[in-house]
Amino acid sequence: MERVEKACGIVCTAMLLLLVAAPAMAGDPSGAETLTENPEAPSDFVWTLMCGFLVMFMQPGFAMLEAGFARAKNVANVMMKNLMDFAIGSLAFFAIGFALMMGSNWHGLVGTDGWFLAGNAYDVSTIELWFFELVFAATAATIVSGAIAERPKFSIYIIYSAVVSAVIYPIYGHWLWGGGWLSSADFMVKLGGGYGALDFAGSGVVHAIGGYIALAACLLLGPRIGKYDEFGNPKPIPGHSLAFAVIGTFILWFGWFGFNPGSTLSAHELRISIIAANTNLAAAAGAVTAMLITWLRNGKPDVGMTCNGAIGGLVAITAPCAWVQPWAAVLIGMVAGFIACYGYWWLERRGIDDVVGAVPVHGFNGTWGLIALGLFADGTYGVYTAEGPLVTGLLYGNAGFFACQIISAVVNFAWAFSTGFVLFYILKKTVGIRVSPEEELLGLDISEHAAIAYPDFVYSESTRSVVIKPTKEEG
Repeated sequence: MERVEKACGIVCTAMLLLLVAAPAMAGDPSGAETLTENPEAPSDFVWTLMCGFLVMFMQPGFAMLEAGFARAKNVANVMMKNLMDFAIGSLAFFAIGFALMMGSNWHGLVGTDGWFLAGNAYDVSTIELWFFELVFAATAATIVSGAIAERPKFSIYIIYSAVVSAVIYPIYGHWLWGGGWLSSADFMVKLGGGYGALDFAGSGVVHAIGGYIALAACLLLGPRIGKYDEFGNPKPIPGHSLAFAVIGTFILWFGWFGFNPGSTLSAHELRISIIAANTNLAAAAGAVTAMLITWLRNGKPDVGMTCNGAIGGLVAITAPCAWVQPWAAVLIGMVAGFIACYGYWWLERRGIDDVVGAVPVHGFNGTWGLIALGLFADGTYGVYTAEGPLVTGLLYGNAGFFACQIISAVVNFAWAFSTGFVLFYILKKTVGIRVSPEEELLGLDISEHAAIAYPDFVYSESTRSVVIKPTKEEG
């Protein structure tokens, strides 16, 4: 307790020093100047914020999907992690993350101002952008929750959420969206033919970052008890509610219409119609592809894998959604469905226990999205706006831009996996990252939260499993 109090004191002191040292207010906190300069600003503000609210609604989508794939004895733990990564992430991104991501560019590496949204950052336009980027940061953080479900200590997940939202997501985000080197360095701009690496709404910045951190965490945590037999063969551990998983998938699909079209940050970019159509088509193609693959492989269409196929399609189209034609979106989604299925089975055979398939769905498909942009961009839309330089990919003669996207994909994996591995390795060697075998068998709801998600269930002391307690009417 003494250590906790000391740590809290240090954090509070640092916050006060930063606030005192913040420059004098020079932004537009009332919005009056912004409105005078741009009378059309309100429509853009409403559009961007409403899309941000849609993206925030993806949090319960992730929570339901992950809880559905988890066993009943771990549902409260999964829900609590999804609740707290948004809460912790909000504070971390407010204090540190946004400044590193969108502050004044320092040598193409990090931002340097905007801490605590103070000084010049106390401004309606800046805080509009902060909120929209915040919900993206929360998405990157929550991806890991499902992959490592049913094993980790809750305390280390709190630490992880803060570090991802404050440092890991914002720094790579700065390299692409904050004027950093991947998008703006001279050699990248020359290679790309007038622009560097791009990612319209976050296949790499958001999803691959979360997916590859999840890969590092899964490797260091190890598989769940009972996942593999004595010969190392994987055994199925069914989730407790496919209904939750499907409803969560629908919520995510719906929320993605804030994720992708909202990334125009303007209601005046009519390209939003194409972005929305591409988003939907890729999801549909991914779902149908995954359904057919499992149907042919197993003789029955798999519900959970079909959900992952849809989400994989959504992840893959997120980077190229503004720059490709609808036929390309369908093809991108089909490949994503293949990756979601075979990527999961490939990892499972190698001893990597990813409860929800987050690594192939978000990591592998995030990489595919970056590459697909470099392939299929057709030159009908500019760099983030209609007025920018038109973006063309390899199929339309721009091999240099395709190379930029390959570089971005490699950097993305190296950054996310290495920082995630270092973070979880330090935690493993210091405070420990996994609950005891007894606690894991009992379930994290009880061991970590002293809670039971389903009060009508009881825990059998002999089998350490959840069973349904019959009512009097049932005999």
